[in-house]
Amino acid sequence: MKKIYQLFLQYPQICTDSRNIIPDSVFICLKGENFDGNQFALQALEKGAQYVITEDTSLSNHPHCIVVSNSLKTLQQLSLYHRQQLHIPIIGITGTNGKTTTKELLANILSKKYKVAFTKGNLNNHIGVPLTLLSIKPTDEMAIIEMGANHPGEIAQLCDLSLPNFGVITNIGKAHIEGFGSVENIITTKKALYRSVIHDKGTLFVNGEDPILTHHLDYDKVIFYGMNSNKGTTGSITKMSPCLTIKIFDQEIETHLTGNYNLLNIICSATIGNYFGVSQHDIIEAISHYIPSNNRSQIIQKEKKNIIADYYNANPTSMDAALHNLNQITYPRKIAILGDMLELGEVSNIEHAQIIQLCTKLAIPTYFIGNEFFKQHYSKENCFLDVDDFNAQLSQSNFDNALILIKGSRGIHLENLFLLK
Repeated sequence: MKKIYQLFLQYPQICTDSRNIIPDSVFICLKGENFDGNQFALQALEKGAQYVITEDTSLSNHPHCIVVSNSLKTLQQLSLYHRQQLHIPIIGITGTNGKTTTKELLANILSKKYKVAFTKGNLNNHIGVPLTLLSIKPTDEMAIIEMGANHPGEIAQLCDLSLPNFGVITNIGKAHIEGFGSVENIITTKKALYRSVIHDKGTLFVNGEDPILTHHLDYDKVIFYGMNSNKGTTGSITKMSPCLTIKIFDQEIETHLTGNYNLLNIICSATIGNYFGVSQHDIIEAISHYIPSNNRSQIIQKEKKNIIADYYNANPTSMDAALHNLNQITYPRKIAILGDMLELGEVSNIEHAQIIQLCTKLAIPTYFIGNEFFKQHYSKENCFLDVDDFNAQLSQSNFDNALILIKGSRGIHLENLFLLK
């Protein structure tokens, strides 16, 4: 590994996609169910990569190819070796919902005082975390590592690579139940971040009002935050129209975020920034200037419509929160367009039925898209098998002068709704 690491120090750009080779990089040939990067080893060199790490033994004598038994494990071991050379705060973030927004808010805040490396996009899995770790430069003063999981034990594996000395779990809810098997498995998997930080004698940032996160948390290096807690930083919502206006540090801030569920993400980020010595003035400025993207709690204005674009992903917990938030916003006309929540396994029927019942209870006019909702709700007026079916039957005028929540799992492809074109 030392030999490969010396190579990495000489060429510190790692590529795993042969279509996007960075000049003077190292290309690592990864394999998946539908691709094999080893087939593009020589092509990567032709495009400007200096070295290739491959499993293809026929390239053993090539001067710019390093043959290994497992390219993925090599990538992970290389990232761990790099992590072990770092002596900076590494903040691990996980959670069922809100981890990406919290990560981006926190990066904005900490960047007011420090040079910060952080997870880009959704590089938060067994490949993305190593790539994020390897992107940390010698000049960086701290790093934020987002960790995602859809199977038991995954967060522990990512912690074994990133060795976080600070940690936060935004929340624990129902997501990827098909992969996890139960909510109990989700809790155990997510709390591996706490166990890792505690093992390292690091510091945890914890929502002191969340009974799941505080359950059996017997540890003295904890910084609490919340909405009404007597411990740590607190905050409150003063207005939703639909963006949040909040009060924190005794100051009122207008944000570009929608969703009352984002208040805790803001408070969490502010708490961590305050811990690391970022001034309250800079924290407030960073929060007020942050504009969400990637269809997470994002406000989009289209002609006569205001759209809450929150369809990057969906699960029962986030869907429930989004609907209650829509219900609380003062607006003359409100509509929800909901896509199926995927990867729920045996509880899918129950969870989709409960969302339909919630829409009825809140009296929110709702359109449902996807087979899971269709199995529960057979009205031709408001239930559609897919986005194409929805687009073919409805017109723009159906949604004029409305605030529209669009939420669903990525696999439903709500980005193709005509309302967003």
